[in-house]
Amino acid sequence: MGNRGMEDLIPLINKLQDAFSSIGQSCNLDLPQIAVVGGQSAGKSSVLENFVGRDFLPRGSGIVTRRPLILQLVNNKAEYAEFLHCKGRKFVDFDEVRQEIEAETDRITGSNKGISPIPINLRVYSPHVLNLTLIDLPGMTKVAVGDQPPDIEHQIRDMILQFITRESCLILAVTPANTDLANSDALKVAKEVDPQGLRTIGVITKLDLMDEGTDARDILENKLLPLRRGYIGVVNRSQKDIDGRKDIRAALAAERKFFLSHPSYRHMAERMGTPHLQKTLNQQLTNHIRDTLPGLRSKLQSQLLSLEKEVEEYKNFRPDDPTRKTKALLQMVQQFGVDFEKRIEGSGDQVDTAELSGGARINRIFHERFPFELVKIVFDEKELRREISHAIKNVHGVRTGLFTPDLAFEAIVKKQIIKLKEPCLKCIDLVIQELINTVRQCTNKLGSYPRLREETERIVTTYVREREGKTKDQVLLLIDIELSYINTNHEDFIGFANAQQRNVVNKKRAIPNQVIRKGWLTLHISIMKGGSKEYWFVLTAESLSWYKDEEEKEKKYMLPLDNLKLRDVEKGFMSTKHIFAIFNTEQRNVYKDLRQIELACDTQEDMDSWKASFLRAGVYPEKDQVESEEAAPADTFSMDPQLERQVETIRNLVDSYISIVNKTIRDLMPKTIMHLMINNAKDFIHSELLAYLYSSGDQNSLMEESVDQAQRRDEMLRMYHAIKEALNIIGDISTTTVSTPAPPPVNDSWIPETSPTPQHRPASSAPPPSRPPAVRGPTPGPPTLNPIPSFVAPPIPSRPGQDPFTAPPQIPSRPARIPPGIPSRRPPGAPNRPTIIRPAEPSLLD
Repeated sequence: MGNRGMEDLIPLINKLQDAFSSIGQSCNLDLPQIAVVGGQSAGKSSVLENFVGRDFLPRGSGIVTRRPLILQLVNNKAEYAEFLHCKGRKFVDFDEVRQEIEAETDRITGSNKGISPIPINLRVYSPHVLNLTLIDLPGMTKVAVGDQPPDIEHQIRDMILQFITRESCLILAVTPANTDLANSDALKVAKEVDPQGLRTIGVITKLDLMDEGTDARDILENKLLPLRRGYIGVVNRSQKDIDGRKDIRAALAAERKFFLSHPSYRHMAERMGTPHLQKTLNQQLTNHIRDTLPGLRSKLQSQLLSLEKEVEEYKNFRPDDPTRKTKALLQMVQQFGVDFEKRIEGSGDQVDTAELSGGARINRIFHERFPFELVKIVFDEKELRREISHAIKNVHGVRTGLFTPDLAFEAIVKKQIIKLKEPCLKCIDLVIQELINTVRQCTNKLGSYPRLREETERIVTTYVREREGKTKDQVLLLIDIELSYINTNHEDFIGFANAQQRNVVNKKRAIPNQVIRKGWLTLHISIMKGGSKEYWFVLTAESLSWYKDEEEKEKKYMLPLDNLKLRDVEKGFMSTKHIFAIFNTEQRNVYKDLRQIELACDTQEDMDSWKASFLRAGVYPEKDQVESEEAAPADTFSMDPQLERQVETIRNLVDSYISIVNKTIRDLMPKTIMHLMINNAKDFIHSELLAYLYSSGDQNSLMEESVDQAQRRDEMLRMYHAIKEALNIIGDISTTTVSTPAPPPVNDSWIPETSPTPQHRPASSAPPPSRPPAVRGPTPGPPTLNPIPSFVAPPIPSRPGQDPFTAPPQIPSRPARIPPGIPSRRPPGAPNRPTIIRPAEPSLLD
């Protein structure tokens, strides 16, 4: 059919899509859809049938296409059709396809001319087509007939706009030659969505049915009523031809004969007819493909680079090689040890920016969580004073003591030291949990060998659990050592004389105005008082302030820290945040008329960290005072002055000594855990893990590759080669296709505006000719003056410099120089193949 460019493009696009489908991906070229728009009986369905080369669409007078038909053409060796609503059924006879379209149309719309916007999806497989999506739309009409609603015109118009508004949709505006082109509904609606005219091609049908003595020459030469991409004339089969089952190939030959023999059209016969329309659409596809390829090539090249490193390991891969298994085992264990150490000790390379690693989490346990747990246990003031009072009285017995007894001090101190056991053991449990999580994260890299991963995780976890027992024993030993001897000669101990002088225990505060912490917190307030909102909080040694944002320009409030304490708040039913509250111990309002303010963090870690920061600022947690709420004995609160002085003295001594013990424990706990557990675990992994693995089972079973890994390796190699092949194919497309620039704009102000807000260009100063569309010309000669053979007429070569996409050339109207009787270069028996056009739409039948 003279459509050489299309024939070159088919195998290249097919190879590219095959390369991608082999790895289960789509190449996403997003080729344009082609929508055929026009009035009723304008010949839209005939144009589509000519593309496919098959007679398969319903025909008749009036409104025949009553539902949109989305037609997907798929290049395939076998020729058949499939409907979306008839999955699994293949239609080989195209008469059955037409019957199924009619039946499916009637099923939704009824048999009395009703319409529906629900599309029919048809896929046609053929070796003679390029993958492409064509859309046959109902013809535009003005008057309702049958069961059609009164607003049928607007319904059809809205239906058409749904499809042609897309930027990747080419619009074939079909108008019969025997009607007034200036009033063409197809061109009006096309101009609304495509005011620049870049994707609108005018198609003039029924040129053979014009009145005798008239022709459409000036229109087809784009002189009269011009379009930016011009017009293409076609001659479809008549209803008589269709009823007589005239073959489409014969109809295309007759079309060619008509243009070559007509004196008004013979000089532009090479730019008329269905083959040229197909060629024009092919050029649009080629341009689109060339525009899409640079982005596709960049994406493929980046994928190729990311794959190359992994593929390098697999190039000489032999699964059953024993030396490979031994080498892999050694490498895996060595890498596991390196990863574990990096996660614990920290590393400058491959820093995780998404979350805290094992070492950083353990550090937070040592220096935020553990100190917080220690402080929580020693601040029940009433209970402590009652215990001291009881101890003094019990030491004196029946006597009235004149001096403050040492034994009462030791008894209280030992009771407080014993309370340290619980937070110390809790700290070890938290560290153990983080270590096991770290081991699990490091073994993720061994996922290729499930048995090896399972054994490694089991061996290391078992060892960590063994070390847990020894570490806990050592920590309990440390506390027992503290209990065994109360050293009142410690350099930091205040001593008896100083304790008597201190009537009030002064808590050490940080340096005034020192900023302890900054960060975002959510301030929870009821909806009636403004609702919850996120603010930028700044905690100093003396106050808590919050601002609108981190620039700290617009301060919302400043809250002094005096007499403040913390308490936990239960999460709401739908809340995902962790909440704690700040309140005043003297029952005063903290903020506005609120007795407490609730602050919310996104994670438990953030909340623990903020609590530790408040501790540094001297804001301590509230103690659950269940016992102190009970009715206390009268003697607790009615102490004589001498007993009260003794209680105060011992209280000061206990506070001083416990602070020394706390400092010691806070210092020794991280050291003990690091020495007995973490460092031991690192040494075990580096020196003994491999031996344990060898002794745990057969090396072959340990290094047995998982099915997923083998599949992943095969997929990766296949993807690597497919991407390389696709890049080569893209290079071929770039070098073998030639794109043409868009033609210059024309004055299309002759098309009436129908949209309330049209986008039209200023009209040029030269008005279009005022002749009517059908122009009287020289009387055409009878069609038998130049007899034409029955086989397909030859294509007429284009003249040098002549381009159908640029401004139309001024060609004299004399007869063509080349006599039409010259034999075709194609053998007479060669089939006249229809257009081969290819798509981008994702499959509608998948």
